Amino acid sequence: MFEALDHVIVGVRDLADATRTYATLFGRRPSWRGEHPGEGSANTLFRLGNTYLELLAPEGEGPTADLLRARLDSHGEGPLGLAFATPDADAAHATLTARGLAPEDVAPGVGRDADSGLFRRWKNVMLPLASTRGVLLFGIEHVTPPDFLPVAECVGEEAGAVSGIDHAVVQTADADAAIALYGEKLGLRLALDKSFPDWGMRLVFFRVGGVTVEIANPLDANAAPKDGDQLWGLSWRVPDADAAHARLTEAGVDVSPVRKGRKPGTRVLSVRSNPGGVPTLLLEPPAHD
Repeated sequence: MFEALDHVIVGVRDLADATRTYATLFGRRPSWRGEHPGEGSANTLFRLGNTYLELLAPEGEGPTADLLRARLDSHGEGPLGLAFATPDADAAHATLTARGLAPEDVAPGVGRDADSGLFRRWKNVMLPLASTRGVLLFGIEHVTPPDFLPVAECVGEEAGAVSGIDHAVVQTADADAAIALYGEKLGLRLALDKSFPDWGMRLVFFRVGGVTVEIANPLDANAAPKDGDQLWGLSWRVPDADAAHARLTEAGVDVSPVRKGRKPGTRVLSVRSNPGGVPTLLLEPPAHD
């Protein structure tokens, strides 16, 4: 039903400022600066090797703008949701309905690039928050060709630029309920379910299109989310962690020293500024990955 993590949405107040922040973080120019006619929202997209990032902000009046402003007022800037790619929105809707997730009717979407005037079209299969434990999750079928959204152009050396997403982290107080949602109902492949007492965490990994959705369940109930699940942080891949560290340090971004990652063979650095309200990690994968 779902072939990939199509894109990740981050809600922001100032789209121009967030665009500059992520252009610096990624070492890439935006792929798209768009608007949603009739919805009162605008976005910037960065298409990477295996997904794209959507920075979404209210701009004007409309139903999406109203929802965004309410969310920003209650939670502040940060990750909003995950969209999963499907080749057939109608078939996905039927399957999700049969699995008890009560999706909304398949809805067409349209976006216009503010610079070129080009339109992109898609179909969404939105899931109610009551069915997704509070995280915005939906399916998307793109109607226009993929090259309507070009890969974000690299500025400088590719070695230090972000190449794609590695994983998205969802925090939960109930890993078993999350397994039922992401595995049994959404159909993502369960790759790991293990408790790590030294870290105080039970981690559950789901894989889709080479990307991991990580479910993090604190073993201490007092440290777990109290009101449903929470899309929390994002980890982006870089070919060379040292090159990324040098590039970002030169640009004035506050990053940690490069260190060994928890997965053998990985090297990571944290972005201490939490761009767009998102806890962010840059990860150099193992040489064989």
